[in-house]
Amino acid sequence: MSKAKPSSFAPYFTRKDADQLRAAFLAAGHAEGYASVSELIEAATLKEVRRLQRKHNNGRLWEGAAPGALRPGQRTAIESQPREQQS
Repeated sequence: MSKAKPSSFAPYFTRKDADQLRAAFLAAGHAEGYASVSELIEAATLKEVRRLQRKHNNGRLWEGAAPGALRPGQRTAIESQPREQQS
């Protein structure tokens, strides 16, 4: 987990995905070196961030985005529909 003071995020998971996340942590988290489910979520998220940096930003870090720069909350009902139904 990051050594600096953490910035807060609250990811949303479906019940099925949350159940799988907890099960994965309970079954293998400690064997993989994760002390908490938050550490597992952080590691997985940062792995994806690095992939996005490689693909979309020539492997470089982006300029940071300050708290408040993102829209809070989950997707709206319309945003959650498949794209072909969003008319």
